[in-house]
Amino acid sequence: MTHSLYIVPTPLGNLEDITLRALRILREVRLIAAEDTRTTRKLLDRYEITTPLTAYHEHNKLTKLDALFETLTDGDIALVSDAGTPGISDPGYELIREALARGVNVVPLPGASAVITALVGSGLPTDGFVYIGFLPRKDKALRECFTALAEERRTVIAYESPNRLVETLATLQSVLGNRQVVVARELTKLYEEFQRGTVSDVLAHFTTHEPRGEITLVIAGAADAQAEQATWDEAAVLAALDEQLTQGIPRKEAAKAIALRSGWDRREVYRLSLNLPS
Repeated sequence: MTHSLYIVPTPLGNLEDITLRALRILREVRLIAAEDTRTTRKLLDRYEITTPLTAYHEHNKLTKLDALFETLTDGDIALVSDAGTPGISDPGYELIREALARGVNVVPLPGASAVITALVGSGLPTDGFVYIGFLPRKDKALRECFTALAEERRTVIAYESPNRLVETLATLQSVLGNRQVVVARELTKLYEEFQRGTVSDVLAHFTTHEPRGEITLVIAGAADAQAEQATWDEAAVLAALDEQLTQGIPRKEAAKAIALRSGWDRREVYRLSLNLPS
């Protein structure tokens, strides 16, 4: 008999946000592999589920594979993360890939996802989007990340730590301009909050209101940003170039990003940049 690995989404915060099918699977499997057994135990206790738990997290996800596949020879396993869908910036990818390679039946269940919840509540376009996971921690890498997104026309979604949110929004404004953004905080929980507006508006809010909890950042794509902005005059372009070059942004990358913000042709922006020291 071929046993299955079930990928089971769990609530982001509100324990009512779990499907009837997910509850049935969690009751029926032989073992639940959980990112944090203490977190998952709260969910299981709420619904009087007594299935055994084992830890499967970032620090043991490779060494635990053989033991999990031994269990799969005797029965089904459910994979859960602390919240949301396993494998989406949570442990799970390696296990799922190895299960498929070994011919194990992998069954993904639909359910909670902070990415989708934040997107549909953002008010930004949903017909195309890009999820980029957790943003880089280092300033240089973060700037490079935003610069690479300068021409991305789809809505962009990322996770960020509340401790770095203010700094990240300031960097975002510096690189991509005053785009429309949404900070979705503590989704589905008691203090759920959506802050929508320009980067400067949202930055001003969180400068005076310390951000806490889980943060999902939604950023308008380049097409929307361009549609909302008038063409800059030459002085504004030069000022933005000077700021970027002073921060160590390469000339070509600075020209590309500012062209999108200013309504200027990229080649003309680059030409102007040659009048400034790098």
